[in-house]
Amino acid sequence: MTGDVEIRPAELADYDDVVAFASDTWADRREDGDYIPQVFEDWVASDGPRQRTLVTDTGDDVAAIAQFVLLSEHEAWAQGMRTNPEYRGRGVGSTLVHEGFDWARKQGATVARNMVFSWNVMGLGHSRATGFEPATEFRWVHPEPDADATPNHERTADAHAAWQFWQDSVARDHLRGLTLHPEESWALSELTRDRLAAAADRDALQVVQDDGGTRGFASRSRTYEREEDGEAQTYAEYGVAAWADQSACDSLLDAIAADAASVDADRTRVLIPETAAAVSDVAVTRTEIDDEPDFVLAADLTADYRA
Repeated sequence: MTGDVEIRPAELADYDDVVAFASDTWADRREDGDYIPQVFEDWVASDGPRQRTLVTDTGDDVAAIAQFVLLSEHEAWAQGMRTNPEYRGRGVGSTLVHEGFDWARKQGATVARNMVFSWNVMGLGHSRATGFEPATEFRWVHPEPDADATPNHERTADAHAAWQFWQDSVARDHLRGLTLHPEESWALSELTRDRLAAAADRDALQVVQDDGGTRGFASRSRTYEREEDGEAQTYAEYGVAAWADQSACDSLLDAIAADAASVDADRTRVLIPETAAAVSDVAVTRTEIDDEPDFVLAADLTADYRA
């Protein structure tokens, strides 16, 4: 890194500088581009004890941005890590991320994670260079909401059964115990028994069972609105779906379809482990599957990440 720079909390006045280098980040891959211009002002307005948006200020320009959010007492989430192309190769991005690690560690976090699209080679390289290591990968699938969908298995909302199934499942092992966080969008954290119980209490837990016991479950984390082609669409998002075999997968997707219809969703987004078995189980049902997986990386905040 060259020259004098200051790492400080982001301000609303930084908007134009940030948008100038963040707007076209994924212009060649995503029609809707980077999300930073849409969320920056909300991020700054929401900063507080559990969230910090940081920028690297050169005096004349913003050279980098990153946000860190506490998801639990020991888990932090890093997102929006972007470096102004004019300052790449100078270490400003890595220094900013390490400052974010310092902040998270002071709040009690022992791990920081982030998510990178599998095609985002530059983002993957930046994450590894700053101290993140591979953790897991997942895929989005999209069963169509259908009020008439009927699972072949019995459908319950037994949080204890779901927790026990999760504890012993291949999905948990592959995902390292991580599922979508119920409050922070696009963030993963460790699934807890209490979170499953909360989902059951709000009729957002789908458990499929037969004579052989519990065969799978899915937990609806939230619903949200998104505009597509000028029309508002309601999404039902499921933090994880896990099952024992292809038959259970078929039933669970039907349970999700019926649940999504019950909350008037137009579309769904369901997180599944990126394994040959899980993805091919869904493929058998002819359910829509995203073309590529997403990667999750993790940094040990008890280690010397500046070494």
